[in-house]
Amino acid sequence: MKTTQRLVIALAALWFSQAGFAAGAAKPEMSAEDAAIVASLKQQVAEVAKTRQTEQANLKNFDDLDFNVYSGQKWDELKRSHSPDILVHYPDGHTSKGLIDHIAELKPMFVFAPDTHINEHPIRIASGEWTAVAGTLEGSFTQPMPIPGGKSIPPTGKAFKLSMVTIGHWNKEGVMDEEWLYWDNLAFMKQIGLAQ
Repeated sequence: MKTTQRLVIALAALWFSQAGFAAGAAKPEMSAEDAAIVASLKQQVAEVAKTRQTEQANLKNFDDLDFNVYSGQKWDELKRSHSPDILVHYPDGHTSKGLIDHIAELKPMFVFAPDTHINEHPIRIASGEWTAVAGTLEGSFTQPMPIPGGKSIPPTGKAFKLSMVTIGHWNKEGVMDEEWLYWDNLAFMKQIGLAQ
């Protein structure tokens, strides 16, 4: 008997064993082979349901990360979504290793644009241990921007609104162990008045 036929028979047998043809009808007998197929299908359905639950939990965690933790500069809460040894890839190609270094990379934005925030994720995708979200990074260049040599660039007062994407790999502890951040740095510099 072909696998597809067995699957159809097993699913039908499962349905009939649950519902019966009619009230009081005798339930059809199932062979040991079909019973094993049904048990296997139940296990697969349970695994898919568990994976979907984990995916939704990761997306919820990520929403909290951007809307609450990052936007509120709650750096001590970043550990709820990031592993201590997270590897982060930035738009210009450099990386940081570890949560402490990642926080050090995030803080400077808030020095010259203290109102920086992310309020939406119009695209939220999860597949197994991966998530990808698209959002909008917004703020205004209202404070001096420190640059090397102890100097600073005076604020232009200009607002920025950047499309951004974050891809994350989540481990079994429910936190990201690797993250990729994407936005257009040139568009950012143009929007705040530092590039043509």
